[in-house]
Amino acid sequence: MTIEKVTLFIDAQSLYNAIRRAFFSDTDNHVCGQVDPMKLANFICSQPPPGVTRVLNEVRVYSGRPDATKDARTHAAHMKQCVEWSRGGANIITRQLRYPKEWPNLKAQEKGIDVTIAIDFVSFAVDCLHDVGVLVSFDTDLIPAMEFVLKRDAINCHVEVVGLNSSKTPKRRLRVPGYTLYCYWIDASVYGTIADTTDYNL
Repeated sequence: MTIEKVTLFIDAQSLYNAIRRAFFSDTDNHVCGQVDPMKLANFICSQPPPGVTRVLNEVRVYSGRPDATKDARTHAAHMKQCVEWSRGGANIITRQLRYPKEWPNLKAQEKGIDVTIAIDFVSFAVDCLHDVGVLVSFDTDLIPAMEFVLKRDAINCHVEVVGLNSSKTPKRRLRVPGYTLYCYWIDASVYGTIADTTDYNL
């Protein structure tokens, strides 16, 4: 039996938005779509390919951080969430949200999150910090980072992804042309086991 170390790279906002579209409606409570990072990691480690045992190396969650002076309530909720997820064992990596001049009529935007994930995803593979990198995102801007790891023969690291299987929307996952990537499919029943139902606004 082969034992492999697994690192999760979770694009928190991408995952949240994708789950909302797959399983919920815009009128559902804002907590619907939240995922507990460690529950997700346990699900992934419990569903390895045949003949493989998976052990968790690290769970890295990437998230935009609201500005406390511009949006104190959202900032406070974000900090509560980060504390809770960190207490559970996740490593939280944040970048300050960027606020357009038209805010709050226009939403604040994440800037640099995809670049940060891409750099970490590649560097972990190059530095042999794990055997498997699981990219938990639906942002196609991350495909070049996946291609880099897959196409370098000197890098002995598996690239895997998470997908959503919903009757409401088509199946979604990141793909790299020419490669078959192992995918951990999340349907509504699986989501129920990994959901974070905490309302951090309270």
